[in-house]
Amino acid sequence: MPLVKVNMLAGKTTEFKKTLFDCIHQGLIDAFGIADWDRFQRIEEFDKTNWEAPEGKTENFMIIELTIFPGRNREQKKAAIEKITGLLCEKLGIATTDVFIVMNEPPLENWGMGGNQK
Repeated sequence: MPLVKVNMLAGKTTEFKKTLFDCIHQGLIDAFGIADWDRFQRIEEFDKTNWEAPEGKTENFMIIELTIFPGRNREQKKAAIEKITGLLCEKLGIATTDVFIVMNEPPLENWGMGGNQK
């Protein structure tokens, strides 16, 4: 059950955002084997006054944070990064240099759903 948060500049279309979600989700299906229904994704948009990125980044620069259950190995994580980045490049024309992905793995005792601890 990955939790996905995308930080990016405001102004993209609804279609762009849907494709963005689909690319990330497909990358997680391919790399982690998650179920198709397992979509917990959100976008946080910023105006230019609340956004700073290193020189050379474009208006498409985004930070993708994946909060995941512990236990996935280095190869699976590498595959997720490569798949997501590749799909964003292919489907939305985003440069690979404009995709920054970080994964967080809180222990299972820090997860709760429906009032139950994992």
